[in-house]
Amino acid sequence: MKPPAVAVPGRVARPTIRVRYAETDRMGVVYYANHLVWFEVGRTEWLRETGWTYRAMEEEGLALPVIEAHCEYRLGANYDDELEVRTTGRLVSSVRLAFDYALVRRSDAATVATGYTVHATIDRTGRPVRVPARVKELLL
Repeated sequence: MKPPAVAVPGRVARPTIRVRYAETDRMGVVYYANHLVWFEVGRTEWLRETGWTYRAMEEEGLALPVIEAHCEYRLGANYDDELEVRTTGRLVSSVRLAFDYALVRRSDAATVATGYTVHATIDRTGRPVRVPARVKELLL
């Protein structure tokens, strides 16, 4: 079940990836676990486009560990397909945020997969902390 959102933002990151041969299985279809890797690409680029990278966030003593991940596979993607990783963020609670994803094949605009990840906001000691104001502003 998808966690409730406090707000649905308008910011969408749209990085693209091209499916490499090594990312496919014996049947020539993308191996299912790669979708989660591509979700991370979208999440990282979403944050980078806001002007705040994961590296900078970690240097400031914050981390966003994944505490839940969900993926719905709709169509197979194959070697050399170009996929757009459409990513949006949403606030779930004062200490959690989520990212929603759609992997869309560029050649025909078909949605290959959709999903979401939920993240806790923690400090260097691993304790939950409030979502930073600068991130919260991006989500509202």
